[in-house]
Amino acid sequence: MSYPTIFATPGVRQFAEDVDTERQAQLAKWGDQHHPDGTGQYPETVDADVARMACQNAAEGGYLDWLHILREEVAEAFAESDPVRLRTELVQVAAVCAAWVADIDSRGA
Repeated sequence: MSYPTIFATPGVRQFAEDVDTERQAQLAKWGDQHHPDGTGQYPETVDADVARMACQNAAEGGYLDWLHILREEVAEAFAESDPVRLRTELVQVAAVCAAWVADIDSRGA
């Protein structure tokens, strides 16, 4: 399926198409799902603090990697109980995933 080019960031269109393909597979397998968020609880709030510190330490120490960055974003999402802020955090998770995929793609086969 082809979409109009509306993405300004290189690689995001392919990422979005790949995510859309995966979502279609999920919908075919499971249908439209609805579940509680389950976020904003202990120990996720503590895990978010630990992930932030680990990411900051890695950045300061010069060994920051995608695992640190994504772990921090996911932990922050898991710690968020407000639905509006949770959505913002999940968009950040998706953006980091897009950046990581773009980095992998830039390395070649």
